[in-house]
Amino acid sequence: MSSGNSTPEVVVRLTDVRKEYGDTTALAGVSLQIRAGEAVAVMGPSGCGKSTMLNMVAGLDRPSSGEVLVHGEDLGRLDEKGRALFRRHRIGMIFQFFNLLDDLPALDNVALAAQLVGVPARQARKRALELLDELGIADRRNIYPAALSGGERQRVAVARALMNRPALLLADEPTGALDSAAGEQVMDLLLDLNQIGQTLLLVTHDERLATRCASRLVELADGRVAGERSLERAA
Repeated sequence: MSSGNSTPEVVVRLTDVRKEYGDTTALAGVSLQIRAGEAVAVMGPSGCGKSTMLNMVAGLDRPSSGEVLVHGEDLGRLDEKGRALFRRHRIGMIFQFFNLLDDLPALDNVALAAQLVGVPARQARKRALELLDELGIADRRNIYPAALSGGERQRVAVARALMNRPALLLADEPTGALDSAAGEQVMDLLLDLNQIGQTLLLVTHDERLATRCASRLVELADGRVAGERSLERAA
């Protein structure tokens, strides 16, 4: 993050973003900025547009109108291949249900993210092992997802998301499939990442996650930003 009186750069800028699926309006003109080093939580009722907004920022979908800039790149102007390449290099994603490959052990699940952007296998595996070690599960590196606990699987997913040193880490209900103890561990992990400068955007129904990990809360309703406030992080 920037120091002194300088203002951190804007990593995410949404400007009047609309998304329509036929007659259904999922986003009705969302504008939002996220600066480097921020942790922003997005909350709201089911169907309010949270996941659609996250998909816009991830480059998984294009807006019907408006502008989505991530790290200065206009994702709406990229084709599907261009968005996929940008996502692999600059964005890390954590999902509620982990999205690990069942036929690969933990280490290879993590290393694959770097290999997909051209990192040699040996180098990718070395960094993957370092990340698993930092996350406290290096001893589970040869275990397949089915034999890992929910908390361990989410830690593998976090390691995979961090492999390519993303400018932005996106988390979609990252504690939603975990029991209380594992959820607390993942919250602590996300908080630690943000405290060392990782920019986070969290979509969640879990108010505990928002207040533990985020410094700002954005509330969506009916596809619009209904409110926004700073958070005092819970101890």
